Amino acid sequence: MDRKKLVLLVSALIVAIGTAFVARSLFAGGAAPAVAAAAAPVPQGPKVLVAQRALPPGTIISPDALSFQPWPGEMVKDAYFIEGEADMQKLVGTVVRFAITAGEPVTQGALVSPQDRGFLAAALTPGMRAITVPVSSQSGVAGFIFPGDRVDMMLSQGIGGTEGTGLQVAETILRNLRVLATDQATTQEIVDGKAVPKVSGTVTLEVTPRIAEKVTVAQSLGSISFSLRPLADSHTDLERALASGEIKLPDNATPEQEEKLLKAAVSQPSDGKTSYVTGGDVSRFQRSTVPPQTPSGAAPGAPGAQPGVPVYRGPVIKVRRGSAVTDEPVGRSGTLSASRNQPSSTDSMQVGK
Repeated sequence: MDRKKLVLLVSALIVAIGTAFVARSLFAGGAAPAVAAAAAPVPQGPKVLVAQRALPPGTIISPDALSFQPWPGEMVKDAYFIEGEADMQKLVGTVVRFAITAGEPVTQGALVSPQDRGFLAAALTPGMRAITVPVSSQSGVAGFIFPGDRVDMMLSQGIGGTEGTGLQVAETILRNLRVLATDQATTQEIVDGKAVPKVSGTVTLEVTPRIAEKVTVAQSLGSISFSLRPLADSHTDLERALASGEIKLPDNATPEQEEKLLKAAVSQPSDGKTSYVTGGDVSRFQRSTVPPQTPSGAAPGAPGAQPGVPVYRGPVIKVRRGSAVTDEPVGRSGTLSASRNQPSSTDSMQVGK
């Protein structure tokens, strides 16, 4: 055979083979959508109530925590909440008894309602306690504190002196406290999609055992009031704690473990790093230091000391008159002062505390 004819024949064969491969790929790509379109639709069962996010134990159910979703009919259990049979509004305010993962159907035994026994105990995070504090419209932020919010607790008190002359102090003693209930309600009244403020007589808080003791003592010291925390504050405090090294994450922790640890840190109440202001910070006519507490200034057991009367703890001057030595407070009206009312030449003095 002629060499030219052989080359032409081989070239034609190569072109034919390439054309066949291209045509096959085109037919295969076009057939895939047809197969998908021809697939039989999956039969849908009734809609059941599922969790929209992970719900740890003690979570108070809000309207956005649950929703109805289609579920295969053969997998529907009697304990599931079925759309048309369950009232979603009645489930708002209930508490999660045990952990529910995102997308998992909610069973009737997983939720505890306020009328059930052990409701408040179920609402508590493990290791925490519940304590109730009386509030008014002023101390309770005019009724704008709702279950699920977080607040700081302030203590106002007068220290030392007689009425009107003592030191007035307001101190933030506790931070990031979770509100469990206002009065006996764990939900907020919703009208036209908006929460209705309601002045409550009591607020129930979730605290640690030690913080519960501090709250009890604080109520006997002075007036308790609350300040409402914004949601973003928890994340800011978390970033600050991570930067300062107060919270340390394990090097080999998985993302799920890290998220769990961070959530626990954000929800933890704090009783450290308190802040305060005195009357002197508010008005120049108010005191900024603790005033003397007794008119005598006598030390315990000294002549002139009065039983049951607080003893002056400020600076004193020891004045010797002959063989008698007395302690004289410094800087008080009618007594010796470091800059005035100097003792006579026959007296001697020694400064002490």
